[in-house]
Amino acid sequence: METRTSVTGAELHAALFNPRSVALVGASDDATKTAGRPQQYLSRAQFNGVVYPINPKRTTVQEHKAYASLSELPEVPDHVFVLSPTSSVLPVVEECGRLGVKVVTILASGFSESGKEGAALETEVREAARRGGVRLVGPSSIGVVNPRNGLVLTANAAFAEPDLPKGGLFVASHSGSMIGALVSRGIARGIGFAGLVSVGSETELSLGEICAASLDDDGIEGYLLFLESLHHGDTLKAFAAEAARRGKSVVAYKLGRSDAAAEMAATHTGALAGEDDIADALLKDCGVARVGVLDALLEVSPLARRIPLRRWERSPRVGVVTTTGGGAAMAVDQLGIRDVTVQAPSAETLQRLRDKGINVSPGRVVDLTLAGVKYEVMKAALDVLLEAPEFDLVLATIGSSARFQPQLAVKPIVDSSHHTTPLAAMMVPDAPEALAVLTAAGVPCFRGPEACADAIASVFARRVPDAVKLPAQPSDSGASLSEAAAYAVLDQLGVPHAPAVTAALSGSTPQLPFDFPVVAKVCSAQIQHKTEVGGVVLGIKNPNELERAMDTLRTNLRTRAPGVECDEFLVQPMRKGLTEVLVGYKIDADAGPIVMLAAGGIWAEVTRDRSIRLAPVSLETAREMISEVKALKTVRGLRGKERGDLEALAHAVSSLSQLAMRPELKIREAEVNPLMVMPEGQGVMAVDALVLQGK
Repeated sequence: METRTSVTGAELHAALFNPRSVALVGASDDATKTAGRPQQYLSRAQFNGVVYPINPKRTTVQEHKAYASLSELPEVPDHVFVLSPTSSVLPVVEECGRLGVKVVTILASGFSESGKEGAALETEVREAARRGGVRLVGPSSIGVVNPRNGLVLTANAAFAEPDLPKGGLFVASHSGSMIGALVSRGIARGIGFAGLVSVGSETELSLGEICAASLDDDGIEGYLLFLESLHHGDTLKAFAAEAARRGKSVVAYKLGRSDAAAEMAATHTGALAGEDDIADALLKDCGVARVGVLDALLEVSPLARRIPLRRWERSPRVGVVTTTGGGAAMAVDQLGIRDVTVQAPSAETLQRLRDKGINVSPGRVVDLTLAGVKYEVMKAALDVLLEAPEFDLVLATIGSSARFQPQLAVKPIVDSSHHTTPLAAMMVPDAPEALAVLTAAGVPCFRGPEACADAIASVFARRVPDAVKLPAQPSDSGASLSEAAAYAVLDQLGVPHAPAVTAALSGSTPQLPFDFPVVAKVCSAQIQHKTEVGGVVLGIKNPNELERAMDTLRTNLRTRAPGVECDEFLVQPMRKGLTEVLVGYKIDADAGPIVMLAAGGIWAEVTRDRSIRLAPVSLETAREMISEVKALKTVRGLRGKERGDLEALAHAVSSLSQLAMRPELKIREAEVNPLMVMPEGQGVMAVDALVLQGK
């Protein structure tokens, strides 16, 4: 059978969210049942398209004419919602392919998550869709919603609520229940939506593809993503980068912050990075604000739009002004936990406040006390603080007046909100009316200190997406290289390593071009972790000790690595730097190439003191990574201690990351561990390396 071309882009978005007609396969006459809800919701919302219920056992469904099958419809529907059981999905998708249906949304579960048989069925459904040119949402999708045209094509019970709020936010969620939860929470905050989609298991259409198809919709100002996994990182990256280019904010709440570390592979990089840490790096590198507090997911978008996506040359600084010292202290505390700098006003700023009759004590917070309840006091203070060069954001925390005098309490904030410096507000009491006023005025506002600080930290943590186009990457790991071969790869990348000599273990003691003391190591692609087989001898002081070390290596190989053929060993001079680090590179299955810099030594996996980026990275980004590794503060000249060559380290990190641009080397994973950081001006030096080559 000839394969039909699938719809993409604007045509896909139209079929998903602006279809001229929809069909409900398996529609129930009982509006209280799951399969009956979509018909009821579409009728109640006055959907502006045509709805065709499909039920072979009835002539009407909820007072609408019913059809026995899709083939009997008077036209080909743009969008089909399959409400019938799992066993019916494949024949329905095949029928849709024959008819030329553009989009099918599948409610049923019981596919790959249920075992081998379900996975096989899911594959059949996907292949049938591709043959027929049908785009699939789901399985396990609870539907799609567009409040702007009455398309409430969902079985989610939360959408029984009438008058869905319209607005500029587009929601894409792995969890079906969350689209209903976000709508109800949005109603409470006066926040409206331009579309919501439950993407389900992303069998055919990914979350990134669905969002990308909506980018030309001028009614969408920003995106909220609820992520349970990151199985289609490539399409998410492409979407987020384009959204950033167009100035549309993207905010994500991703599950998995708990211990979800990847299993240790041949290198430590996978274990140290961990699945969620890689996802975090991907989101931030794509310009996505990743929040960790659910309230922040809904409240952060105005702030994300207000603060431009940019590269910060220093840590962003927040100024705090308040009418309640306790409330401000909570905000400052939560910001501090997230490493956000709360900046005290400068002497010049304090003088400008005094010139306006506002006398405050020096400190991190400008506490206006009860005087700040007066419009003229708060407005004058905001005028000064928003002009002060030391602040990148000003946060106003408002006390009880926000509840009892909502209009007066927030009026100076609204009147000051158009300044070049962004202004945000946090309400200490429960003050829905004040929040509604601020929301209507487009002022970023928050109900509590946790969400407020989380939102501010997540927006400042975004990074400008890199426009580098990566070449095709090698396939899954084939085999590891010996240490000597790994050094040859480092030579091609320009990563310095200690000099090394290889020789046969069965031969005589080699002549060395460097002085003692030295280290001797077995050298075999089959032995990835040499210490586990007694394959390393340290502190060799002379040729006689080197000969004895060779005997030791031969004995250890026979007893601890039987069956492994290895007749080569490697000798290097003993080196000691100011500190040790680990620099790792790997191709993640979802995120693609990443590079990691971590504290070295035996505690690396315990402290998880590391920085991760999508690869490749520039020298400037490598310097940022160095600043994020706390252990490296010890070699920054702290308290008179000797400085390490951190510039050379930045070059090494950037150079190793260039593996992402060298597909001809076929490297899937590489790790320099340890990399010695020498005194300033003396460079860095790899004294061990492990490289895995792909196929």
